[in-house]
Amino acid sequence: HVQLVESGGGSVQAGGSLSVSCTVSRRTYSTFCMGWFRQAPGKEREGIAVIDSRGGTAYADSATGRFTISQDNAKNTLYLQMNSLKPEDTAMYYCAANPFWTYGAICSYTRPADFGYWGQGTQVTVS
Repeated sequence: HVQLVESGGGSVQAGGSLSVSCTVSRRTYSTFCMGWFRQAPGKEREGIAVIDSRGGTAYADSATGRFTISQDNAKNTLYLQMNSLKPEDTAMYYCAANPFWTYGAICSYTRPADFGYWGQGTQVTVS
């Protein structure tokens, strides 16, 4: 069983930076795909970025150049560093895990159904 707990959300002015974290409690999975998603009120969930257990990353166009996904495997923690924030980045941010990902499989922010475990979310508000 995998449990995900996000933290670090908050309010920031446009142009500012914020980092959110996701602590993962899991059994030992040697390979995995982790991702960040967000959902604003009245909008569909949007994939932001993913990282696999080899450190490979991919970003949505909305995040490219501004957001950085990273992980600290020793701490079982996933991070999302967000810079140059815009009001349209305001949303609930969720981390998600696919602990059954294997090398050669797709690890993509466009495939939320692949992620079987989700955190409760952390609110990010940009004004």
